[in-house]
Amino acid sequence: MPRSALVLILLVGTTALTEAGLRSAWAESPAGIRVVSNLHTTATGGDVLVELTVPTPGGWIVRLNGHDVSLSFRPREASSDRLALLRGLENGPNTLDVRVNGVVVAKQEVSNYPLSGPIFSGPHQTPFICQTEASGLGPANDADCGAKTLVQYYYKSVDAVLASELKGEAESFRRLRLSLPPALPLGFKPYDPTQPLPKDVAVTVTSEGRRVPYIVRRELGVINRAIYEIRFLHEPGQVLPAPWARGSQGWNGRLVYVFYGGCGAGFHQGVLYRAPVDEVVIAQGYAVATSTLNTFGNSCNDVLSAETASMVKEHFIKSYGVPIHTIGWGPSGGSMQLHLTAQNYPGLLDGIIPFESFPDALTWVTSTTSDCTLLARVFAASKRPLTDQQKSAITGFATWRTCADVAKDTGFTIGPAHCASVLPQSEIYEPSKRRSGVRCDIYDNEINVFGRDDKTGFARRPLDNVGVQYGLAALNSGGISLEDFFELNAHVGGFDIDGNIVRKRTHAAAEVVRRAYRHGLVLGGGAGLRATPIIDWRWYTDATADMHGSFESFVTRARLSAANGTAANQVILIVPADTNEQNRNFDDPNPQTSLIAQQERTLIGQMDRWLDQIAADGGAGTPLDKVIRDKPAELSDGCWTERGEKISGTGVFGATGRCSRLYPQHANPRIAAGAPITDDILKCRLKPVVQSDYSQRITPQQLTRLKRIFPGGVCDYTKPGVGQQAVHTTWQRY
Repeated sequence: MPRSALVLILLVGTTALTEAGLRSAWAESPAGIRVVSNLHTTATGGDVLVELTVPTPGGWIVRLNGHDVSLSFRPREASSDRLALLRGLENGPNTLDVRVNGVVVAKQEVSNYPLSGPIFSGPHQTPFICQTEASGLGPANDADCGAKTLVQYYYKSVDAVLASELKGEAESFRRLRLSLPPALPLGFKPYDPTQPLPKDVAVTVTSEGRRVPYIVRRELGVINRAIYEIRFLHEPGQVLPAPWARGSQGWNGRLVYVFYGGCGAGFHQGVLYRAPVDEVVIAQGYAVATSTLNTFGNSCNDVLSAETASMVKEHFIKSYGVPIHTIGWGPSGGSMQLHLTAQNYPGLLDGIIPFESFPDALTWVTSTTSDCTLLARVFAASKRPLTDQQKSAITGFATWRTCADVAKDTGFTIGPAHCASVLPQSEIYEPSKRRSGVRCDIYDNEINVFGRDDKTGFARRPLDNVGVQYGLAALNSGGISLEDFFELNAHVGGFDIDGNIVRKRTHAAAEVVRRAYRHGLVLGGGAGLRATPIIDWRWYTDATADMHGSFESFVTRARLSAANGTAANQVILIVPADTNEQNRNFDDPNPQTSLIAQQERTLIGQMDRWLDQIAADGGAGTPLDKVIRDKPAELSDGCWTERGEKISGTGVFGATGRCSRLYPQHANPRIAAGAPITDDILKCRLKPVVQSDYSQRITPQQLTRLKRIFPGGVCDYTKPGVGQQAVHTTWQRY
């Protein structure tokens, strides 16, 4: 008799079987109960989507907190499993159990939280300014910015405006872009679903080859105090997707979750960013989701971003079903969220596509924002004027103007007074007037992670430049003199708690630095990122004073290699700089002509194939083994010439291949001061000043001078940084 049949007989035909025997039989059969809408520890909103696999057609009972919920389960399409959206969860712990013949054979604890959050990000910021009206949701109905969910439809018209008309309307479009609704992508019209199908509706072909009306369903609501948006193809009147059946012919079963850039200090809900390029993905049948707290320009808090993405995706699953894949897409600050979410919260994103990427926000602030601010001040005040070439060598960038522009960019400031304009001035911190006011800097924005300084009451900062020898590479290459080097490092200074430049260098306590590493605020490359497929693409803007230096992709690559012994799960693609300012700022109103739109359509399709092949791989090996061997053949490192020729291979930082000659990599001030390409040392270990660090001969008098400039010693980059370690664990709580 087959083993499965024996198990079935034991379960339904024997009443004398012991409880232990029943549990053993259940465990040996293909059976179980599990939460599929999120982790069982992070359910929200009082309901949860549960999957039940049972070895018999009947004889089982499922209970939630002691109440029979068996009738809630229904068959899943093309599967023997059953699904139920169970409602009525209490805030806090809940118990699910499965009984056969009165014996509990499976049990699952479920922790539920309010839809307003938080789950794991820690206490909410206060004050918090609601902006639901600006997004068309009407006034907020509570202190957590709750609002009624809104569903809209719009469609692509076959009479869409021509490219010449688009050009004339571009400025109008840009003004409307953040005013939603009524703004729509150009060429689209609003659609009242109670009316007949418009005669001018266009047809689109999905990735599955289905021809469907190009009508988009747009859902807006509030989750975790963020305004979320979900869009996908759907023709009114047709069955909507549901967890147990895909329904609509428009959705291809995949979800693209979009993260946007910037780096703001929170304390407000924000307004949805509208990127018209996403329409090319929706046209292929992908669902697209995002929220205002997945835009770093609203709140530069990666833990809050991941929590919000978790909750929005959970809502999507409970409403429409589990996506076949969830692909993360994001530019600039969005790429920081992609990397850290994949590393620290595995399971949310199956593959990521960062554009103009950075590894994370924290090392960007340490290595570039703070250093550039200090260096720009030294350059301006120096009694020994430096040439542009010398400044570039000291900063590491292709042009020192990159550093100068970064120093002026208040969006990345470490000072506390650069709050969003919607915050009342009366709420904002002022050192002499309102010391209890809102402090708008990256550290206070993540105070739940960094902790509070006992003396000041402000967030502790892992900001440190003690021992950093600015311009070391420039000195050793002969680009600057010893006297230039001495003056630079003697006067570079640091920051006080309010972001003001002071003579003394900035010192971070070892414990807060250790905390930043343990909690994953520095991208380490391991944990969940280890086996995440990554397509990193950028256009080359190193020489244009653009802060998105191409070397940042190689910083991530170096960290992956250091953590895992390989970076084969990452593909780096470089295209020539786009001279179209609309494209570069993501504002091209025509998705058909936007380079970003074309790349988004191509790369998401390639990522989709990569994930399909991984899912179909039943062979032996680790998840990373499968990621590497199942990479599509067309996905390999490379760059494109201005004529469109693809050249294979970008390799590692400092490589000498054709791509590196076309698009040479540069660095930042910290790497130019001797730090490794991993650029992951927040606070360096110190060593004595020694002659061997310098290519030029140093006299005893000069050595004495250097020791006065660096009384505690200089950075020893042959050793890990102070407190440097791998991420402590994933899905941490604060």
